[in-house]
Amino acid sequence: MSDRPSYFRVLMTFARNSLVREMTFRSNFLIEVVSSMSWVFMNLGFYVLIFEYTPMLGAGSGWGKYQFFAFLATTLIINSLVQALFMTNADEFGEQIRTGSLDFALLKPIDTQFLVSLNRIQWSSLGNFVVGLVLLAYSLSRIGRAPSLAAMLLYPLYILCGVAILYSLMFTLAATSIWLGRNQTLYDFWFYITNFSRYPMEIYRGTVGTPLRWFFTFIIPVLIVVNVPARLLVRPLDPRGVEDWLLPLFAIFATVASLAASRWVFHRALLSYRSASS
Repeated sequence: MSDRPSYFRVLMTFARNSLVREMTFRSNFLIEVVSSMSWVFMNLGFYVLIFEYTPMLGAGSGWGKYQFFAFLATTLIINSLVQALFMTNADEFGEQIRTGSLDFALLKPIDTQFLVSLNRIQWSSLGNFVVGLVLLAYSLSRIGRAPSLAAMLLYPLYILCGVAILYSLMFTLAATSIWLGRNQTLYDFWFYITNFSRYPMEIYRGTVGTPLRWFFTFIIPVLIVVNVPARLLVRPLDPRGVEDWLLPLFAIFATVASLAASRWVFHRALLSYRSASS
């Protein structure tokens, strides 16, 4: 029998333990779910109000009311997965370094990055995942054009790519806690950067918008996180459109590069770690 741990079984154990922990305080769990979903519905109401005054988000952008709601649903799905799986763990990583509890993670016979990334799952964040799925189904039914089979098959793949890119950025910033001791400002920087991913890239135009679009697509690839899967569903692929094929291909490359970069930074940071007993 192999001595290597089953990562899937470990993940399921983390998920079960996290659920038991949250169900121990059911009232708090329900309050977190309601609070998170209330924020979502307030944002949805804001965009409903915007589309009372305009049929299109940006002239010629192709993002009408229900196309944008599908985009918003994709944002909810990706962000809810990131928040449920990784956000709490990234936030607690700095505490593990300061208190020395990271020593115990390093001693475990399992990959350290896997352990600290998925140690705790925040089940209450998955309420927005359900809202996103419902909003996506409703939006697609109102667009009047069913997505192609290829788009429906590729959509989950690019959802995972978006989650991986946001995770990579989050844990790259979290790993700097080893060097800085406390990096709350850098960690907050993750929220500022990911705000760019909440809007269609077509709105970034002009003297300021075009450089921002280029930078946050090809240097820090947060714009492709939501744009690529959402565009696959609501906009037919143009065989002659270079961007329609370039962005999905680049999204795969950006995902692999982002994961590799975060892995490299994490291990480089661990080389500088000094245990609590040293």
